[in-house]
Amino acid sequence: MQRASRLTRELSLLATEPPPGITCWQNGQLDDLRAQILGGVDTPYEKGIFNLEIIVPERYPFEPPKIRFLTPIYHPNIDSAGRICLDVLKLPPKGAWRPSLNISTLLTSIQLLMAEPNPDDPLMANIVQYKYNKQLFLLNAREWTEKYAGQ
Repeated sequence: MQRASRLTRELSLLATEPPPGITCWQNGQLDDLRAQILGGVDTPYEKGIFNLEIIVPERYPFEPPKIRFLTPIYHPNIDSAGRICLDVLKLPPKGAWRPSLNISTLLTSIQLLMAEPNPDDPLMANIVQYKYNKQLFLLNAREWTEKYAGQ
């Protein structure tokens, strides 16, 4: 019950006061959500629209939602299945999830990760270009954005 009322409140807030460049909505059931993140200005993801799937677990807010990209994205912290390497998406001790966080905060954190990759904690080890050949990384990321996330 606590989960349902909290999710309803969070979705209402996301609908009326969404973070800039982020939308989120229910996809049928209350625990199955979809979100869109617009690629940030001055990033290789600019002008891209990235779709995400959010599965809210039974124990929410005591465990984090499972979030993954549905739109392919060229990023060192996001793998080919759309899984995201981000501390707030994992429980302690390895992660930083806290029940005080919410879906809006998580989506904002993912948006920030898109703009500022963490090359020291890569999920896609083959995208080392971010560290060693940034121009090539930016070129590939822009190409993927145009190909998969273009309007």
